[in-house]
Amino acid sequence: MIYTVTFNPAIDYIVRMSDKLLPGMTNRSESEDCYFGGKGINVSTILKNLGLENTALGFTAGFTGKAIEESVIGKGIIADFIHLDEGISRINVKIKGEAETEINAQGPRIPEEAREKLFNKIADLKDGDMLILAGSIPNSLPNDVYEKLIALVADKKVDVVVDATKDLLKNVLKYHPFLIKPNNHELGEMFGTVLKTDDEIELHAKKLQEMGARNVLISMAGDGAMLIAETGEKFRIGVPKGKVKNSVGAGDSMVAGFVAGYFKNRSYEEALKMGTAAGSATAFSDDLATGEAILELYKNL
Repeated sequence: MIYTVTFNPAIDYIVRMSDKLLPGMTNRSESEDCYFGGKGINVSTILKNLGLENTALGFTAGFTGKAIEESVIGKGIIADFIHLDEGISRINVKIKGEAETEINAQGPRIPEEAREKLFNKIADLKDGDMLILAGSIPNSLPNDVYEKLIALVADKKVDVVVDATKDLLKNVLKYHPFLIKPNNHELGEMFGTVLKTDDEIELHAKKLQEMGARNVLISMAGDGAMLIAETGEKFRIGVPKGKVKNSVGAGDSMVAGFVAGYFKNRSYEEALKMGTAAGSATAFSDDLATGEAILELYKNL
């Protein structure tokens, strides 16, 4: 079974403005939408759209948490969230007009007893399972929570995928995660430099391998992606043509597509193709991509 973890899921409330946003004034929207997710839930959604059963773990609270959980279940994903007694799951407001303005909420406090419940669930994972950790950590959790979770399965044959940045990512490399996915800018930031060429990106990705990562997937937006595989191979791919509508969830979709491609083919090259197709399909969609949209792009890569 594949398990994703979303520490701080959210409802994204999208407000589209026909006119410029006027601070201090009454503004009227042109249209609105709600999207239910968070990075781990996004990964779960794309996995399910590509036919892979998976379980979404994490924390929910209040009426918003109930709505998020109902949305996850409605997509056919197994929901195994820990329900918090206080607070509400986040509502992030994204105002799209001449410029895009975002207000990201803090989210509920996660008490120690709830944290232990999650640890117990992770400790029950079995050989052959996969654990996907994606996104930042709420300030009510310790900075080493990723490390503690991975340590729980370190003596099992559980493949761990980590989509995080900076020290959060560096500090888990000692546990030899199956896959990490920095983008080229994040990769450079980890080493205090700006990476301008493929050779520089490859060199620094291999440094992460030397630190413990098995496979390093580097996304480069419109310039495609690169995979430095544990086999010693390097794979490079461009992006399909299409009109970018949405950047939210594209990175999560790439992670899910890579995992799905690997599960189906056990080929790193095919996994990279599926990851690229999934990330691009979401970028070309208003919401997370459908399985059909992903497979259509995959055929042409």
